[in-house]
This record gives sequence, C-alpha cells and structure tokens, in this order.
Amino acid sequence: MKRFALIGVAGYVAPRHLRAIRDTGNTLVTAFDKFDSVGIMDSYFPEADFFIEYERFDRHIDKLRRQKQGVDYVSICSPNYLHDAHIRFGLRNAADVICEKPLVLNPWNIDGLREIEQETGKTVNNILQLRLHPSLMALKERISNGPDKLYDIDLAYITSRGRWYDTSWKGDVAKSGGIATNIGVHFFDVLIWLFGSVKRNVVHVHEPNKAAGYLELEKARVRWFLSTDYRTLPEVVRLKNKQTYRSLRIEGEEIEFSDGFTDLHTQSYERILVGQGFGLSEAYPSIEVVHQIRNASLSSLTGDYHPMLNGKATRTFSVFRNE
Repeated sequence: MKRFALIGVAGYVAPRHLRAIRDTGNTLVTAFDKFDSVGIMDSYFPEADFFIEYERFDRHIDKLRRQKQGVDYVSICSPNYLHDAHIRFGLRNAADVICEKPLVLNPWNIDGLREIEQETGKTVNNILQLRLHPSLMALKERISNGPDKLYDIDLAYITSRGRWYDTSWKGDVAKSGGIATNIGVHFFDVLIWLFGSVKRNVVHVHEPNKAAGYLELEKARVRWFLSTDYRTLPEVVRLKNKQTYRSLRIEGEEIEFSDGFTDLHTQSYERILVGQGFGLSEAYPSIEVVHQIRNASLSSLTGDYHPMLNGKATRTFSVFRNE
C-alpha cells in the first residue's frame, strides 16, 4: 500500500484521483486545498488529514518524512500555473509525483524539473489519459501498421463554460495558459503521439474563448478548433441540449471517443505504480506546442484552416516552424 498526498482536493478533477488511489489499493494520508468544500473525501478517505493553509501542509509533510512515515506520491490537481512549484515540492519531499495536465506552462520549466529529478532520484508522471483510450490505442495500431502517408485530420473540441470561467483562474492566461493550454493540451499530446513530431504550427485564431490553427506533423495535416463558447456548438448538438462536442475526423472518417473515459485515471495510476507512467520527455512536445500557440503572431486565413471558422477569423497569426 502506497501513501499519497493530494494537492487541490477541492478541484473538479480531484475525485478521479481519489478514486484511482482507492481503486489501486492505496491510501490518502493528507490533502491540501485553500477551499474547504471537500466533503467528497468522506466517500474515499475520511481519515485523511486536511489543510487549508499551505504552510501547515508543508510542515505536516516534512514532519511525516522526518518520522520515516512520509508519503510515497504527491498527486497534483491544483491550478495550472502552480503545477511547477507543487511538483518541486513533491520531489524535494522524497516523493514521486503524479500531475494533471498541463504538466507546466513553459517548456523550460520541464528542463528545471529534470534537474530536480536527478538530484532527488524521484520521478514526475503526467496524466495523459487519452493515450489509454481504447479507440485511440486502436487508431495508433492502425496507423503504425498502415501505409506511410500524410493523413488529413480535422479536430474540434467544444466544451461550453459559463461566465464564471472567465472570472476564474481558468480565464486568466497567465494562470491557465489560455484556451489551447487549458482544454487543448491533451489533444495536442495525443496527435503527436499518433502522428509524430511537429513540422509546422500555424495559428489562425486565438481569443479568450476560441482558438484554431493548423499543425503539420510527420504523418498528418491537422486543422484544429477549440472553444468554450456555447454558441460555437453545432446546431444538432445544441438541439440535444448537450454542452460538449468532440470530433476527430481522419480522411473523412469519424473516430468515436466520446465515451470510455470512466476508468482512465485509474488505469493511469496502475501504470505509474509499476513504473510505466508518462514522464517529462513524453510531456515536453505538447507543452512546446501550446507555448508556441500562446505566443504566436497571427496568420491570415489562407491555405488549410478549420471549416468551423467559416472565414470569420478576427485576427491573424504567423507560423512557427520546427525543421
């Protein structure tokens, strides 16, 4: 039985981590969040210590370590801009780390974490659960065994958010990294995993609630569109009173992956616990892509752009090239 600490236990994604810790036969020793709406812990680990002040949580972890009762893992579900600091905290307290995506906001943050991994002998694991989705694993097998060609891909992900989103840390680009980082990074990761490294990165639109562009990978040409604006949902989706739309089309064929997410965090933990997690090297390419998108100049709507733009981009960006 491994001993866990969890940072950000009041967050949206934290219950998936609580369930994964329980379902893999381990225990949560302590948790931290500055918000105290954490009754969900009663369903999983009611005996775990809980702190709302980071300093007291830090002291508690240090005390456990000095008493030879330290934690084996620190799981991180905090806001994106705090991931780097919280990962460092875990490593320096002699724990391996499991962190939600995006792992960090900038590629050079990963370089710094590599140094601390080497200093401490501990490892960082990123939750990249789409790589474990059955439909996408089957697609990777199909591509690996298929012809050597460039595939034409259209990716759209719309997940409606209310007015609270813009007011929260998620609406602050300095804290979330912006829309491409906050809701898109795991899609960029899986595209690179499926089709190889990035050759061109063009951004057509980058607004607080919408972004779109074009990626050229080793084996794919990808037109992508991301949005948190309900008004961008296809009409057929809105008529069904749905709030989310995911679409991955390859050569005109729709790849269905709307379902099958229930146990992916638990599967991620199972892999991590046997040393098969996704580490810093796996996380780096997608972090580099979203950093480029966030800092790009805008390019005009010429050539390949996502059909959901309908020729109505409001600004223009330039191209990043990785030759």
